[in-house]
Amino acid sequence: MSIIDKIFGDSGKQRTHPAKPDAPMQKVLDALAGLNPEPIETLSPQEARLQPTPADAVKTLLGSSRESEDPTLGVLTQDITIPGAEGALQARVYRPKSDDADIKPVVLYFHGGGFVIADLDVYDSGPRSIARFADCVVVSVHYRQAPEHKFPAAHDDAVAAWRWIVDNAASLKGDPDRIAIMGESAGGNLACATAIAARDQGLQAPCHMVLVYPIAGADMQTPSYIENATAKPLNKPMMEWFVKHTFDDPSQTADPRINLVEADLIGLPGATVICAEIDPLRTDGELLAERLEQAGVEVRQKTFHGSTHEFFGMGLVVPDAAAAETLAAHELKRAFGTAILPI
Repeated sequence: MSIIDKIFGDSGKQRTHPAKPDAPMQKVLDALAGLNPEPIETLSPQEARLQPTPADAVKTLLGSSRESEDPTLGVLTQDITIPGAEGALQARVYRPKSDDADIKPVVLYFHGGGFVIADLDVYDSGPRSIARFADCVVVSVHYRQAPEHKFPAAHDDAVAAWRWIVDNAASLKGDPDRIAIMGESAGGNLACATAIAARDQGLQAPCHMVLVYPIAGADMQTPSYIENATAKPLNKPMMEWFVKHTFDDPSQTADPRINLVEADLIGLPGATVICAEIDPLRTDGELLAERLEQAGVEVRQKTFHGSTHEFFGMGLVVPDAAAAETLAAHELKRAFGTAILPI
């Protein structure tokens, strides 16, 4: 077994049948179904951007809960704009309320949405949890989306955002020497691809990568694509829809910025790779962790069983999401040198 398997068990084994969500995850899926979303793959991108999201389902559950949870997690936010590759980009800065004057490490974060849908609001809870639990400044950056701006527009914006954060971390009361990079789904792809670009362009390297169920391959016949062809909230028809709208030609998915599992991964920073069992992207995420390890990169990888794509950031209602957020935060603090180690 690989080091990853020894640490985290049998997450990479072939499954003989589709997995079932655990009870908390099922509650979120039921709440989402209650919002009556249309199948994304049947809509135009403009229509798809208006559909209810898993984040809306979590808000519904929190609204009906008797527990006094603070959805802000004690984190302050500020919306700003930063320069992208071809114009201004929306960004949101997250900072824990406590010790507001302290200089803190920084995480540059990219949201998901298949390069087509979603925004800073849909993916608010992930960066918020990281700011709180990793005790750092998080800058979540929007990017140009397809089909209005096809590949590689989002990737060009992500590299521009990395250049900006390296030059401007101090203005956010952040430590310019301790900057990590992170993303979910399409954003996980952008995070890893940007770390590769930083290496190739001689830019400052991230001190760590957190890749949450990243888009990392071009093969839609992997075990997890087959098992989760009709899964919710992400399935194979949706991924095919994203490809149709993002690329001028499907052959472009072979580009190493997309097909990360075949890219040159040597010399990249340490990585934490988080996957969900009920997710077409699971196999690619697990394979990316293996390829990173083979390239000499220090990797922590965990697949959360009974969880679906988009579970990260649902920590207030899904225990495994809270565990995933804690894992990501701990590995970031380890990279920042701020983790409290046992004596």
